[in-house]
Amino acid sequence: MRSRIARELLAAALLATACLAGAQAPGESRGPQDALIQQKQRQAGAAFSALQKAQYEAKLAEQDFLNAQDAYAATQKQSEDHRRELETARKALDAAQAKVAQARKRYEDAVSEVDQAFQRSATGDKK
Repeated sequence: MRSRIARELLAAALLATACLAGAQAPGESRGPQDALIQQKQRQAGAAFSALQKAQYEAKLAEQDFLNAQDAYAATQKQSEDHRRELETARKALDAAQAKVAQARKRYEDAVSEVDQAFQRSATGDKK
């Protein structure tokens, strides 16, 4: 059964090859009209090749664009993340500086109270 199918496929392939070869074989030249047709066919073939090349290059350019767009979006996201981190760090810095100012004020108040206590003890005031 397999050999019969294989023979039929082989026969079909040979027939198709013969038909294609006959279709591609140049016939008798009929004059300038045939030459013009052949020239136009070559030009059409060249134009088709150029079209395929342009389509391929456009596909590559589109992929480059999409890659760049993705990279830009990732960069924008990273930039936004860094901006948030910066804002959080700025708030932490402001809070730390406020704590320093409060601690400095308490220290200065405490030193002032010590000075006042020395002055009172020197004058004999027991307030």
